[in-house]
Amino acid sequence: MCLPPMRLLVTNDDGLDSVFLHELVHALLTAGHTLAVVAPLGEQSWIGAAKSRHRPVHSARADCGFGCPTWSVDGTPSDCVNIALAHLLPSDGPSIEGVVSGINIGRNTSLAFIPASGTIGGAWEGALHGLPAAAISQEIAPADFEMLRAQQGRPPEQLLATLRISARHAATYIPSLLAQTAPLGFTVHNFNYPFPCRALAPVLRTVPARRLLPRLFGAPDSAGLHRFAYHPGEDISPPEPLSDNAALSSGAISHTVLDYSRLGH
Repeated sequence: MCLPPMRLLVTNDDGLDSVFLHELVHALLTAGHTLAVVAPLGEQSWIGAAKSRHRPVHSARADCGFGCPTWSVDGTPSDCVNIALAHLLPSDGPSIEGVVSGINIGRNTSLAFIPASGTIGGAWEGALHGLPAAAISQEIAPADFEMLRAQQGRPPEQLLATLRISARHAATYIPSLLAQTAPLGFTVHNFNYPFPCRALAPVLRTVPARRLLPRLFGAPDSAGLHRFAYHPGEDISPPEPLSDNAALSSGAISHTVLDYSRLGH
């Protein structure tokens, strides 16, 4: 079914300058959607759904060459969405119909990482406003994390090619899904794209993998400081139902429906 373009609020957790965000915005605009972009001034990874309760938060107009209203917020992804919907977007104009958060640098899969994700936190803030929401993440090779840092966030060619395929797919597939998602549902659609991503990669419904994640901090140094040290954890998922990690390993796009209304069931 061909659905009309949507009015979407876009955010992320890697910051307004992230190429991954820019590729998604360009793909959504090319697909004909109307956007407002409100993203953190700097990286806000692993921040979950946190809000900046104990300090004031600054917002400012930004020009990223998108051709759509764009702001930076020196806070979390949740701050961005909350402030955007309450204060930045014109109250006398057409209302936002959905929130899209991403594209995140790296996968956001499993019970170990989903609750900690700032990307998912931004989408969840949209759901808290009664809006259909989606979080989008791009798996990348471990070596590319370091290369991104070394190249000031510019992806190597193979990763950029995959990112553009993922962004085009997301811009076509996800708004149609949001348009068919009932409002006030407290639901986040969590999409993870494999690396590499094929143009015809299937979309598979998944559940979060069961992953243990101990020892994320090193031993104290002489000053008693524990420093963060990434650890992939241990996947203890059963073979069925299909997990998000298993879908990515097969080269498929993982779509997990995070239905927060079922917490406690």
